[in-house]
Amino acid sequence: MSDAEQTGEARRDKSERLLAGRYRLGEVLGRGGMGTVWRAKDETLGRTVAVKELRFPSSIDDEEKRRLITRTLREAKAIARIRNTSAVTVYDVVDEDDRPWIVMELVEGKSLAEVIREDGVLTPRRAAEVGLAVLDVLRSAHREGILHRDVKPSNVLIAEDGRVVLTDFGIAQVEGDPSITSTGMLVGAPSYISPERARGHKPGPAADLWSLGGLLYASVEGVPPYDKGSAIATLTAVMTEDVEQPENAGPLEKVIYGLLAKDPEQRLDDAGARALLMDVIHSPEIKAEPEPVEATKVVPLPPLPPAPSKAPRAPKTPKAQKPHRPHPPSWRASSAWSSSRAG
Repeated sequence: MSDAEQTGEARRDKSERLLAGRYRLGEVLGRGGMGTVWRAKDETLGRTVAVKELRFPSSIDDEEKRRLITRTLREAKAIARIRNTSAVTVYDVVDEDDRPWIVMELVEGKSLAEVIREDGVLTPRRAAEVGLAVLDVLRSAHREGILHRDVKPSNVLIAEDGRVVLTDFGIAQVEGDPSITSTGMLVGAPSYISPERARGHKPGPAADLWSLGGLLYASVEGVPPYDKGSAIATLTAVMTEDVEQPENAGPLEKVIYGLLAKDPEQRLDDAGARALLMDVIHSPEIKAEPEPVEATKVVPLPPLPPAPSKAPRAPKTPKAQKPHRPHPPSWRASSAWSSSRAG
């Protein structure tokens, strides 16, 4: 059997696996740096779920394995503490193969990143609706002492029914839990990391709000607010450069700039961002109305050209007259005849 065939056989075996005697693994829904998400069937309750499998990178030591396991368990605990319809629901945590597997609600739909890439940028109003849903989850999380720390388009799901769900609390920071991030390591997407985190300062809720500002920017512009091609260059720009003026933000521009303020003390807070997002949602959208194809138009007619002047008629040429030949008076003829006769 070839290597490709063996790999395929291994995938089929795993996809048919019954996890913890209950969850039947199906197709792979997504892969990340540290985990794989599977579609699965809960054979006890008869419902479809998502199962997140923790994957260990090759050549990893026991200490790093411990850190990853702790991170996964912390993600499950963090999500379970959040009471919000826009947060994915955790159903179960299974310990198998000496690692945890998180069983979660399956959200059918696309990530915001996929929506932007495949369907185009969002209108300012729709972006505000998505932003408000994410803000609701962040508020619930912050009340529980949880910082998400990785708010970005790929971690926001848009369900088929329009519901917006914030996922992946894998690098969340939970108040009261010891930090499990390695010393000197900055985890997260550079384009959405706040300036204070980029400088190595201890983040607060304002750091998640910065990331929300970056998400709103990407929603209407199609690109993140800062992207210089490398992590170091991007983080430097986040700390030192002004964000490039958005072209499609419209009424959303004010909230974007307010959330992307570099000083967390000057940044919009939850209440301020919420008020501005509500203003955008309830503001009338200005749309250019297409002109009907067969629209009746009043168009001035061009001036008529002057009528051509009539050319003067050429004078008629008089007919040639025959030369006049006078006849001899009849009386003379007769007289002459009469005279000769008389002589």
